[in-house]
Amino acid sequence: MTRIIHADDEQGLKQAAEGLRSGQLVAFPTETVYGLGADALNTAAVKRVFEAKGRPSDNPLIVHIAEFSQLSELVREIPPQARVLMEAFWPGPLTLVFKKSPRVPDAITAGLDTVAIRMPQNPMALRLIREARVSVAAPSANRSGRPSPTTASHVAEDLNGRIEYIIDGGPCTVGVESTVLDITVPVPMILRPGGVTREMLEAVIGPIAADTVLEVSKDQKPRSPGMKYRHYSPRAELVIVRGETGKVTEKINALVREKQEQGLKAGVLTCAENRERYNAPVVIPAGSIKEPSSLAAGLYQALRGFDETDVDIIYSEAFQEEGIGQAVMNRLKKAASGKIIDI
Repeated sequence: MTRIIHADDEQGLKQAAEGLRSGQLVAFPTETVYGLGADALNTAAVKRVFEAKGRPSDNPLIVHIAEFSQLSELVREIPPQARVLMEAFWPGPLTLVFKKSPRVPDAITAGLDTVAIRMPQNPMALRLIREARVSVAAPSANRSGRPSPTTASHVAEDLNGRIEYIIDGGPCTVGVESTVLDITVPVPMILRPGGVTREMLEAVIGPIAADTVLEVSKDQKPRSPGMKYRHYSPRAELVIVRGETGKVTEKINALVREKQEQGLKAGVLTCAENRERYNAPVVIPAGSIKEPSSLAAGLYQALRGFDETDVDIIYSEAFQEEGIGQAVMNRLKKAASGKIIDI
């Protein structure tokens, strides 16, 4: 049985840290989503993460640290550009890809010669890593392919009985995974958009590669989590409808009626401002278009909300792909397996 540790349980946090050191698995909150942690230099523990999640072994993991000194055992070198980025965005939702140290197990990197590392901003995550005195490999704490968890209850829903501990630190504030930036290439490249936007990065280090690689084929190894395989998906089929707002509303309502005539139940994923426009049995807003960060924070909660209903299909509005909206739409497109209706 998995033990849930609450934020004020200091003894429980210490026991979870001891568990990490001894090869056990601990789910913990970060500012982005909940992570499923294992000692990054313990190959057997890392393999258990893949088993608990049902995660393909060629999908690399991100290593979480709490002190800059931990980098020395994980990477071959720290480029000057990386130091500038770390000073600007760590702790925070930015993952940097370095050339890996020989000490880093291939199980973490899927055999690549690079390793992805970040320093989370959540105080409980930092306390856990410091108390454990190990670097922590941690993908999202969900079953592979499911919407990422932004609360402890999401973690328990997917992983109860599969891991030793869940630390309940309340809801995550950012709500989508970290930005992954490859700094081993001549011009830094975003491999996964996230909580630190391209505009924020370019304000610090200048131009980033225009042709960002966000998808890989089934025969390629992904250089970052989120680049391969079906991700973030609710149980019902998800379809994105993209176009001018009025036409999108009209099209989604027509599709809902069509499904009802077929004896099927449709749901709609929207924003708070458009909620009343839809004539569907289930309408769930992710957040407000006036506050794009709220769309990111509420996206996975909304997708999991549909799982608590009996909808057969979900139609989602497309959101603006600017700032953190790039990350929101990246996750939606993955959740929909690329199914988009353009109006």
